[in-house]
Amino acid sequence: MSGPDLLDIARDTIWVLVKVVGPLMMVALGVGLVVAIFQSLTQIQEMTLTFIPKILATFLSLLLFLPFMGSTLNAFMERMAARIASIP
Repeated sequence: MSGPDLLDIARDTIWVLVKVVGPLMMVALGVGLVVAIFQSLTQIQEMTLTFIPKILATFLSLLLFLPFMGSTLNAFMERMAARIASIP
């Protein structure tokens, strides 16, 4: 396996990571931003208020995006298995 092949695999791996984790991180970021704005407007500085909505939103988005994440990882594994099988 040559250098460009390894770079291809690394690029593909990073792209799969972004596609799989990106939606969950965006949901957590959005909910955290909304909660932070709510806390700054109401002067409520309760620590559990920051964690509970993010945990619930992340869990619900995980349930929503799980089929997409599974198909993305499955396609990645098939590509990697094909690369392994093609090594002489």
